[in-house]
Amino acid sequence: MTKTNPARQALADLEMGARPSGRTLLTADWVLAHEDGGHVLLRKGEVVIEGGAVVFTGHGFQGEVARRIDFGAALISPGLVDLDALSDLDTTILGIDHFPSWKKGRVWPLSYVERGPYEMYTPEELAFQKRFAFGQLLLNGITTAAPIASLFYREWAETVAEFDAAADAAGDLGLRVFLSPAYRSGGMVLHAPGDMRAHFDEPRGLEGLNAAAEYIARQQGRFDGLVQGMFAPDRVETATAGLLRATMARAEELDVKVRLHMAQGTMEVDTVRALHGSTAPVWLAREGLLNNRLIAPHATEATDEDLALYAQHGVSVVHCPLVSGRSGGSLDSFSKLKGLGINIAMGTDTTPPDMLMNLLVGLITCRMNDGCPDRVMARDFFDAATLGGAQALGRDDLGRLAPGARADIAVFGLDDLYMAPSIDPITTLVTGGSGKVTQAVIVDGRLSMRFGEVAGIDMAAARNQAQAQFDRLIAQYPARTWDHPPVEQIFPPSYPMRQPQPENVDG
Repeated sequence: MTKTNPARQALADLEMGARPSGRTLLTADWVLAHEDGGHVLLRKGEVVIEGGAVVFTGHGFQGEVARRIDFGAALISPGLVDLDALSDLDTTILGIDHFPSWKKGRVWPLSYVERGPYEMYTPEELAFQKRFAFGQLLLNGITTAAPIASLFYREWAETVAEFDAAADAAGDLGLRVFLSPAYRSGGMVLHAPGDMRAHFDEPRGLEGLNAAAEYIARQQGRFDGLVQGMFAPDRVETATAGLLRATMARAEELDVKVRLHMAQGTMEVDTVRALHGSTAPVWLAREGLLNNRLIAPHATEATDEDLALYAQHGVSVVHCPLVSGRSGGSLDSFSKLKGLGINIAMGTDTTPPDMLMNLLVGLITCRMNDGCPDRVMARDFFDAATLGGAQALGRDDLGRLAPGARADIAVFGLDDLYMAPSIDPITTLVTGGSGKVTQAVIVDGRLSMRFGEVAGIDMAAARNQAQAQFDRLIAQYPARTWDHPPVEQIFPPSYPMRQPQPENVDG
């Protein structure tokens, strides 16, 4: 006979997407609380929340509560912070077995640019993909996200309209977001096989910056503070010094962070060296643009000089080990950056947005790069996915469970049959867990996810819609691929494919 999970019934009595009235006491076999500047494990611990805040962590709460929810064999954890969170339908997975990128629609050919780039999604599809992606983040225990999307299939940059829809989706589903439309002053164009060059239009980039600034001023603080601003210029190789100087000035004016992808790939490194005679971090330091407002994914191509500059200027690095590892790259190494005093946050940047999977890949690649196992521990990666992300955002009320912190909570089951036996809960989750063991997510005191059900969206129906939308996107790849081959040549199947033969019908 299947044993009923008491937490499942207790959560079923709560309204999805709403803060319950009164105090709620949560308990489980393990609670990851925060004391004296770091996480601590509480055996049979308790967390009490009221409104949007944590009011107690510990044992034996003596106050009155409106309800008690016991998750049993589980870890009650701070919600995970994802500072490179996919917010579209992932196109990087198309490059896992299909390369080189210039031959597989990952760089615009000159012929496509000369005909005029166009949007490959409708406004409705752009709005939908944000909502669907936010639902996937919640399913994986992520409570705070800085969205990222590809500009490969866009006319130029992201639009204010789709980010108005993204803010509404965050409010409806209950996800904490730091965002604004991405913009750029240039793009990479393929002139001949392997010949990629940057094309620039700085005025267009400045228009995008102004639109993003207006968006932040209008949206900042909506939904009880769930929506916050962050400038997101696309990539360092597609930005001019003028655009980045203007971005940093507007960020200081609005007091928000800036996320800029750099030191992340050979195309970028080669392009920036050709344009500026140095690596991107050295170029930005020379321009006076490195500071603690800057959040920089991925640092997989960072030199020792680059890392020293990050440490000197207080730049936070976002580590996305899964997507980097798929392309043969890795951060060299997590322990080195930690030793330099660089703040490390985590990101997923791909499908699935499984932070626990990323923590395991990060642990493995760090130990491989270090050539030894004892310079980094599972807890270091869990810190990065919670405290590191909060520090990068300048928020000491996120990434931790302590009185006064926001009630952003993820509950991870420890009785999963595929993860048995369980040992220390953090080691268990990092080495054998996945987002699939996430049982519940609370954001700012609101129940955003319970046992696979997400507030504000039917994820099963949305999954079918996402697949149909993705298929339509793939069908458009020939238009922006060198020599415009058919889709089956751009993305051939893993093995030869045999189609069913039509039945013979007599007469």
